[in-house]
Amino acid sequence: MDNKLYVGNLSYSTRDEDLQQQFSQYGQVASAKVMMDRDSGRSKGFGFVEMVSASDAQNAIQGANGQTVDGRAMVVNIARPREERPGGFGGGGGGGYRNGGGRGRY
Repeated sequence: MDNKLYVGNLSYSTRDEDLQQQFSQYGQVASAKVMMDRDSGRSKGFGFVEMVSASDAQNAIQGANGQTVDGRAMVVNIARPREERPGGFGGGGGGGYRNGGGRGRY
C-alpha cells in the first residue's frame, strides 16, 4: 500500500494521461487517476497515482513534490486510507409541517 500516492494542487486541465506521463519519469506507473466532479465533469484538482513498487513511489515523492506544473506546485505524498464518515444516509431531516405550512392546525 506504500506505493499509492496522493497528488494535490493539480491544474484543473490535468487529465489521467498527463498524470501518467508526469510520473513515468520516476518509475513504472500502475495507474493514474485525476478525480473529477461528477456534476460538472471538471477536475477536482487532485488525483492518485499508483506506482509498481514502493521504491518507485519514494522516487516520485522526492522528484515531483513541490515541482511546478502548469503554474502550480504539486503536493505529492503517500495516500492515506479513506476515512469512514459517521452516519449513513446524509443528514437528518427536521420535523417540519406538512405541505410546507408555517402553522400547525389545532
